[in-house]
Amino acid sequence: MSTDLHSELIATAHAMADAARAAILPHFRSAALTSDNKLSAGFDPVTVADHAAELAMREILAERRPHDAVLGEEYGETTGTSGLTWVLDPIDGTRAFISGTPTWGVLIACGDADGPQLGIIDQPYIGERFLGGFGRAEMTGPRGNAPLATRDVPSLDDATIFTTFPEVGSRDERDAFHRLAGEAKLTRYGMDCYAYALVAAGQVDLVVEAGLNAYDIQAPIAVIEAAGGIVTDWRGGPAHDGGRALAAANPDIHAAALAILRDAP
Repeated sequence: MSTDLHSELIATAHAMADAARAAILPHFRSAALTSDNKLSAGFDPVTVADHAAELAMREILAERRPHDAVLGEEYGETTGTSGLTWVLDPIDGTRAFISGTPTWGVLIACGDADGPQLGIIDQPYIGERFLGGFGRAEMTGPRGNAPLATRDVPSLDDATIFTTFPEVGSRDERDAFHRLAGEAKLTRYGMDCYAYALVAAGQVDLVVEAGLNAYDIQAPIAVIEAAGGIVTDWRGGPAHDGGRALAAANPDIHAAALAILRDAP
């Protein structure tokens, strides 16, 4: 890709994140907000804000990049001819969103069949945006701009580890996570995509999850890898299609975590 194309894609990603912010924020912590359940058994909420944000981002792409493909959580897949695909999660962490906690985010990724090359994790309410790709790793927020860089913690006994749900996934996946967490200094839960942003910002060392979709993980992959981290599945392979994900701040901590997770059935 040319430098001009890189700049165009970054500008497009920022415009999409801006549009999503404008669509979402009027609904956050609103007394009138309601949610629908996508599942007949269990609970997977969706709100008008999810739909509005994805439509707003798709409108930006229709104007600026009409030949790119799109994969979004709420409106599925639209084919393209450019070889590039935008992967969108308008609100990652809708459970957090409807609970009023500011740990949800907008996920935007752009890449090809080999995976994401550009990603944004945006938290509209607190005004933080994390971007990674094309040689850039940076965040912007209320306290200004800063480069992103992961931590150099070498061993599990000094690591902080996150996952969104205590049950993680299946019983085997839960047990594998808790074996790993038992080796770490600190275990925390429930941060959704914001935990991945904290890996890129040098605050957290590991995020471990299972049962992901492509739109859950592609933006975090791009942001974390641009900041110096590693994201794979639990056997060290690519994670951009979803499933199990291990995000690590550096190669040493990744290898130590992988040694525990890779034998999970």
